[in-house]
Amino acid sequence: MAVTPTQFAVTTRQSANLDEAKRRVLKAYREWIRAAPEIQTMYSVPHPVSAIRTRMRQEFERNRFVNKLSVIDVLLMKSNVDYQETMNFWRQTNHIMNYFKQENFRGEKRLPANFMEGFLEGRN
Repeated sequence: MAVTPTQFAVTTRQSANLDEAKRRVLKAYREWIRAAPEIQTMYSVPHPVSAIRTRMRQEFERNRFVNKLSVIDVLLMKSNVDYQETMNFWRQTNHIMNYFKQENFRGEKRLPANFMEGFLEGRN
């Protein structure tokens, strides 16, 4: 697949009102959801597409109750930049896997806290 840097580029603009911002957010959400199977294959994510879509939804739900129009516009701009970087394969697999900390091996606790815990777990 050839990388076209401007293929996923979106011009930054301000929303006129909350209804327009809502439409733009839904459009961005749909783009992310539709791209989940391609992201899984591009980055070799070891999770099913449903888990990737669930995580995407959680990221959008995190900012669900933002009411300020300027903040919504900034979040949309960040979402568009992330989408462009992801789809153009400008990220690495570990950037994508950072969204799945709970599903990764041991979650946040990858290394034991001290030697004795590691020894009792059977880790080297």
